[in-house]
Amino acid sequence: MTVAAHAHELIGLFPPATRCDGDGTLMLGGCRLDDVAEEFGTPAIVVSEDALRQRARDYLAAFRTRWPRSDVAFASKSFPCTAVQQVMVEEGLHIDVAGGGEILTAIKAGADPARLVLHGNAKSDEELELAVGRGVGLVVVDNFDDIDRLERIVPAGRRQPCLVRVIPGVEAATHASQATGHAGSKFGLMPDDAREAIKRIDRSAKMRLDGVHTHVGSQLLNVEQLAQAVEPIAKLGTFEVYDLGGGLGVRYTYDEHPPTLDEYAHAMVTQANALLPEGSRIIVEPGRSMVANSACTLYRITTVKRGVVTHVAVDGGMGDNLEVSLTGQRFEATIVNRVGGGETVSVVGRHCESGDQLVDGVALREPAVGDLLAVPVTGAYCYTMSNQYNGARRVPVVFTRDGDARLVVRRDTWDDLLMRDVD
Repeated sequence: MTVAAHAHELIGLFPPATRCDGDGTLMLGGCRLDDVAEEFGTPAIVVSEDALRQRARDYLAAFRTRWPRSDVAFASKSFPCTAVQQVMVEEGLHIDVAGGGEILTAIKAGADPARLVLHGNAKSDEELELAVGRGVGLVVVDNFDDIDRLERIVPAGRRQPCLVRVIPGVEAATHASQATGHAGSKFGLMPDDAREAIKRIDRSAKMRLDGVHTHVGSQLLNVEQLAQAVEPIAKLGTFEVYDLGGGLGVRYTYDEHPPTLDEYAHAMVTQANALLPEGSRIIVEPGRSMVANSACTLYRITTVKRGVVTHVAVDGGMGDNLEVSLTGQRFEATIVNRVGGGETVSVVGRHCESGDQLVDGVALREPAVGDLLAVPVTGAYCYTMSNQYNGARRVPVVFTRDGDARLVVRRDTWDDLLMRDVD
């Protein structure tokens, strides 16, 4: 592959409208990435705000043109940044929250609590009290203990709207840690238990059953597997709401070719038309496929060590991207001002773990200490799982749009590393 062809393919992994400036430097949201690094430092997660907004609009259009009574709930665990949640709220999406902290950030972002969907396989009393107290619109009942807790927590005279999460029995073709719809999953209830949960909620004076929920897994590249989850919940009865979950995969590497959003929406709505009651409301909960391609992460190369393997070490790693270590996810990378082509190297992080490897076997052109490195498709789960391993300071998030870069999450300070200590 020529340098030009490789550069073209690489740029295709970055957010739409990413391009190179006249001197070959990558630009995202109209901003040169070297200027972003100069202003905000590295590592940093850089987001194209336009890409984020357009994806939200595309999701709404893809489903509402096919099923008018459909809603899109952003799975905020994928990028639980208040500024990202705010974009989703402004674009008309509901918010799927997976714990008390996400309830609070979503509300701070301007979300109407009635448009929140609370998940969790081990909800605490504190989280359910927060959800009920703040008026969360839907609580997804994952187990019988959720029912017991809600019966105790919901005040007399009120009824909490609920969905029952159902295990669809679909073996997802994804990493084991990202599969959720198989028999034996820790999430949800098998159909017979789900029927019993439905009966209990129907008898409750403090809960209102709005419908059922299911989810197959994450990073799925086969829409037919996602669509298979519709039939098991359709068999449970007629409800107002059918929440079909999320899970659509994204393109991280040159070899991956995930379904398009239109292909996904067509497959899901075709099943809904065949199996669900006309006029019912469906919800989908995209996370990874909503945000992954909206961002890249910037690093500064600190060391180039040549030997049996050429190790290119950067100033981040496991502290800002755990996806490689946890799921074996493959990423690509490029020097910011020399895009495409080059020698094959291993990009490694700064953390004291041999497993702290960002990208193995990637082509970089003349990598040198001080160069800027960009890793695309880091909008999902990288911020979510950022940490302070080896005393690392958690990275900032920068939004770019129309040539303007603005900080939406600051970098940790050294004092932040000590602030929870009790003298």
